[in-house]
Amino acid sequence: MSSCSTCSVCSPPLTTSLAQTSSMLDAAAEQMMVDKDFQAAFETCERGLEILASMDQEDNRCREFKAGFCILGIQAQAELNQWHGVLSWVLQQYEHLEEIPSKIMQMCILLYSKVGEPAAMQEAARVWLHCPSNGRATGFGTVAELYLLHVLVPLGHRDEALELIDGEVGSIAFTEDQRQTALDVVEEKERQDQEPPLNPSPNAEITPHTVSSQGAVIHKLRTMLRFFYRKLSLTRSGSFPLRRVFMAAVLLYMLFLRMDPALPSSFMWISKLLQLLKQMWSAMCAPYYQALTQSKEL
Repeated sequence: MSSCSTCSVCSPPLTTSLAQTSSMLDAAAEQMMVDKDFQAAFETCERGLEILASMDQEDNRCREFKAGFCILGIQAQAELNQWHGVLSWVLQQYEHLEEIPSKIMQMCILLYSKVGEPAAMQEAARVWLHCPSNGRATGFGTVAELYLLHVLVPLGHRDEALELIDGEVGSIAFTEDQRQTALDVVEEKERQDQEPPLNPSPNAEITPHTVSSQGAVIHKLRTMLRFFYRKLSLTRSGSFPLRRVFMAAVLLYMLFLRMDPALPSSFMWISKLLQLLKQMWSAMCAPYYQALTQSKEL
């Protein structure tokens, strides 16, 4: 009897408003996961947050429901490709940035990192991490780790990263081994930034479309080379002028396309062209030189 009474005191029955928000949270999750109706899920989350805004925010259950609606709302906006407004939308739900739950901060950091906009979370995450009350929050270390790896390191903010690791935040968030690993990551990033780019060349900016179009032209030229090879192999009389025309056509083609022999994409083409030219030389010119050599020996 005493255990039952204690349980009832710790978990009082849901009020009508809380029961309504609980069912709305379940509905939003079903719309998100089962129906894949992301717009409907987001609208349900907003209605649930409006109901919670009029209730006692000190109730832990209200905070849990609020965090649940925000998490689903972030996922829905990401699926709708409306990630630009995620952070501002979250800030509308919480009066102070420092009050945002750690799970939501983690989601925001990962989201903006994934879309290539880590700088959008720099100021918010910095303020959140330096709030003394958040140092005791579950997930504080994960937020610090994500902020370091997905915001500071990609942006190249070495000094701030070192300050985070060795400062008050790092002493709370990381163990000694984790701090050493984090320092290694920062040093590796700095070393990579200092390394010069390999084979810098203006041709490095060739677009995939240009490469694919050149590939089609090269294929046509290869077919044409085979055709000339067969013709020249069968034609003995007048073959020397034809070889001249053929070589001139190849040189004009390479000048016209401005092919760069140093370009990796041209290695295969140049190799095949040399092989084909050697075959043509052996087939057409080798008999002449053999006969010339034999006549000199005689």
